[in-house]
Amino acid sequence: QVQLVESGGGLVQAGGSLRLSCAASGSIFRFNTMGWYRQAPGKQRDLVAAITSGGSTNYADSVKGRFTISRDNTKNTVYLQMNSLKPEDTAVYYCNVYPSLRDYWGQGTQVTVSS
Repeated sequence: QVQLVESGGGLVQAGGSLRLSCAASGSIFRFNTMGWYRQAPGKQRDLVAAITSGGSTNYADSVKGRFTISRDNTKNTVYLQMNSLKPEDTAVYYCNVYPSLRDYWGQGTQVTVSS
């Protein structure tokens, strides 16, 4: 059974930093592109960043230069380092493969940035 468990969210002031982690079970992690997604209240869920199995990365324009995605293939874990956080980064953050698969969505982790 595939399971993705996100952690590391919290409440932070604007300009602060957080590091999110996503632990993956099963065999999906090692050979797949992994992504971090976020969904703000009343908005659709969007891709924030993605990383291939070989380490190539891609970012949404809104987070370029502030967020860094990385992965540890030995631990089946993907990370999202978020710096210079803004109130508009407030959302529930999820990890999934890219492109996402409906059955892989976890509960996510809440990130709240206060102004």
